[in-house]
Amino acid sequence: MLIFTLRRLNLFIFTMFLLTLLSFSLSFLFPGEQLINISGQINATPKQLIVLAEQYQTNNNIAQQYFAYVSHLFQGDLGISMASQLSISNEIMRFLPATIELTLVALFIAMVFGIPIGFIAAIKHRKATDNIILTISMLGYSIPVFWLGLLAILIFSIQLGWLPSAGQLSLVFEIEHVTGIQFIDILLSDSPYKWQAFQDASAHIFLPACVIALAPATIFVRLARTAMMDVLDSQYIRAAKAKGLSFKQIIYHHAIRNAMVHVIRDVGLQFANLVTIAMVTEVIFSWPGIGRWLIESIFQRDHTSIQGGLLALSSFIFIVHIVIDFIYAALNPLARESRNGA
Repeated sequence: MLIFTLRRLNLFIFTMFLLTLLSFSLSFLFPGEQLINISGQINATPKQLIVLAEQYQTNNNIAQQYFAYVSHLFQGDLGISMASQLSISNEIMRFLPATIELTLVALFIAMVFGIPIGFIAAIKHRKATDNIILTISMLGYSIPVFWLGLLAILIFSIQLGWLPSAGQLSLVFEIEHVTGIQFIDILLSDSPYKWQAFQDASAHIFLPACVIALAPATIFVRLARTAMMDVLDSQYIRAAKAKGLSFKQIIYHHAIRNAMVHVIRDVGLQFANLVTIAMVTEVIFSWPGIGRWLIESIFQRDHTSIQGGLLALSSFIFIVHIVIDFIYAALNPLARESRNGA
């Protein structure tokens, strides 16, 4: 496990180096002055610009400029937004929790529905149930997320009036911002209407989370189906059958557990897909997350926010990958061996 951890640590350091290098390069690639792009100080006086040039070492060579930029990152300084003149770090800390909350709920929905359906398809292999599940999953994967989001609002919000179409919580509830994750903030609040606020937050998140979850759920169906088919075709399952175990015992005691190990390995890969879909969905549902904030920054040509937002989002996705790698290694000791790429 020590070698596995060191390998992941090396990978983390190397990837973060590439991400910071890319982020630093953007300040040269964006139009305008490099010092303004990296600091966001569009209204700085000549005296302030001299101080900034000294802080970012823009008069020195490129390597010193890069290390000056990284030292600012270590201090939590990503510059200020060109549009709002607010700290990028504070903006990210304000919007990122809402995206994490939405993405985790969507991931939960995708796994709860996608994995069991995939197992059923594998158990009913080459039967009508298998064909129907594969056809529906293919259709679900092919639907564009923006069209699905608008269709969901039209049906469930406008026509039926079951669910709200925008926002994170109704304005009648005043919940103090503590963590940024709405459900946790509601539970921590002293509001006498805590339960009503919780129900309202659940109603607000349900529709966008389901829209985000559809495409990953169809992928989980296919992954779970393939994993279960491989397990059912393995030697130990044949041995279990030879021992006289019933079909239910084989499925519940042996097949599901081993198939899940293979599915969890791919959850990290799907997480990046989920975040990408969430960015589009946040705009459609006016969800106050970092995806919507980042897209608005692109429209406003807010280079500092784009730079900081991309770095924060990429780092977050990579950290999730690493965490899932550790979970997979803990569940499957073979994954920790060097011959398996650990």
